[in-house]
Amino acid sequence: MPSAAVRALPGIGAMLLAGIGMATAGNAGSRPTPAITFPDVAPAVMSRQVVEGIVRTLSSDSFEGRAAGTAGGEKTTAYLVQRFIDAGLQPGNSGAWLQKVPMVEITGQEHGPLIVSAHGHPLRFDFGTDWVGVTSRPVKRIDLKASELVFVGFGINAPEKGWNDYAGMDMRGKTALILANDPDHDAKSGKGPFGGRAMSYYGRWTYKFEEAARQGAAAAIIIHDASPGSNDWNEIEGGWTGPQTYLDAAHNDSEPMLMSGWVQKSVAEQIATAAGKDMPSLGTAAQQRGFRAVALGITISTGFDNTVRRMMSHNVIGVLPGKARAHEYVLYTAHWDHLGRCPADETGDDICNGAIDNATGTAGLVALAAANTAAGPAARSQVFIAFTGEEEGLLGSEFYATHPIFPLEQTAGGLNIDTMLMTGTARDMIVVGKGKSNLDAYLAKALRGARRRPSPDPAPEDGHYYRSDHFSFARRGVPMLYIESGQNLVNGGRKAGRTAARDYETRHYHQPSDEYDPNWDWAGVMEDLQILYQTGRMLAQSKAWPNWHAEDEFRPVRDESCAASPDGC
Repeated sequence: MPSAAVRALPGIGAMLLAGIGMATAGNAGSRPTPAITFPDVAPAVMSRQVVEGIVRTLSSDSFEGRAAGTAGGEKTTAYLVQRFIDAGLQPGNSGAWLQKVPMVEITGQEHGPLIVSAHGHPLRFDFGTDWVGVTSRPVKRIDLKASELVFVGFGINAPEKGWNDYAGMDMRGKTALILANDPDHDAKSGKGPFGGRAMSYYGRWTYKFEEAARQGAAAAIIIHDASPGSNDWNEIEGGWTGPQTYLDAAHNDSEPMLMSGWVQKSVAEQIATAAGKDMPSLGTAAQQRGFRAVALGITISTGFDNTVRRMMSHNVIGVLPGKARAHEYVLYTAHWDHLGRCPADETGDDICNGAIDNATGTAGLVALAAANTAAGPAARSQVFIAFTGEEEGLLGSEFYATHPIFPLEQTAGGLNIDTMLMTGTARDMIVVGKGKSNLDAYLAKALRGARRRPSPDPAPEDGHYYRSDHFSFARRGVPMLYIESGQNLVNGGRKAGRTAARDYETRHYHQPSDEYDPNWDWAGVMEDLQILYQTGRMLAQSKAWPNWHAEDEFRPVRDESCAASPDGC
């Protein structure tokens, strides 16, 4: 699971439009599809010892934290190939198990200050404490010279909502100054044009950088605000300094921006004052429909050097061909990578082993593959993908989604597993993005069989649905489920569940202490895997084509792809 400070792909996702805001809303032009059906599925046979053994192995020090592009990463993919073979899968990439994922690591150095030129009175802001910025251009030097600064509100262009913060503004060569989150993020309910308190994709900073790039901006800077941004400045500074990894720019559809970055809220306020504006007033105006971008009449400049290192990593892909409709697909995904070497803890341990995040999900992926092969082929083909580069910004899934082995318009849907907590059995299961698609109905049947209930994301304002590998497919229209361990525990209830989740988040997440523990309670994880099996198997046996609900941001692109494909949805 990536941290809140994972970089955007300003030159990649932006150019791979994914249909967000670009297609006509509704389902005009899409063909009628069979009604949702829920085939009966017998329980799977899954071995806790096998799942536990995979987690123990992948999170051992010998795998060095499984960072993409390292020896530990190569060891991981070799191990997973063997596990897929043992599970009975067939190679999923035209006879091969691996899909190459070209990456580039760019390390910015010698950052100059951010210079704001306002009516002959320059302001100087220091890198790290006042601002941070990176580039995904694999070049030795970046220079942003006297770029006109434009306040673009929340930086949203959503035609289906009648909202365009860039209307009438030519951004070529200019720098966009952008507010964090959605215009209605401070709503106390789920009501509002962008879902109220729950963050929509338009509120994610990844989208904001992508849209600025689509608009032709030379650079984009988001104003950090801990409240709507849901992360502290030290997280931003830590995540946006040092080596940054991207998909290799040679595989972009167009050239990325010169720079994307952040400024402290206090810095933005000083900039607005220098431009003769008031930042709170600008922010209030930006929350209203019909807002138009404001040219501030000032310029900004900065520059920094880069060290560039290219590397290759791999997705691991296996398939269980379908027996009736082999040209239709169901996806099961998890990311195998973690952080590798990281800052040492008080004991001197500098390996972030990633036992929970995401050796558990990877082991679960293998277990689901073995269970489905044991049950025999389903009607549809089932594809199992262990992705690289999730921690660096969903790189492996992004690459697959733009270079799919199995056509996305022929993919009925999928399930993503990212971080399974060892908290014991629960009465519920958290559905991140609950209410987005028809896939909820498949999950609901599986949960009823286990006498459990679906629970919504307890922190929808954090935008978790847009922060793991399923998102690379969702944004291109493929319905995807992202479910997490329940928090209403059989032993201790919701209080115990929330306490356990917070404990992992604060004491172990992305730290060396995320290690295998022989005393873990595996009962909840194995029950979760059984529910995942039931849900995916029902979808693989069904003739139905799930879709996003009519009001969902991903519905237009799914309808468009369905209408265009004679063989798919």
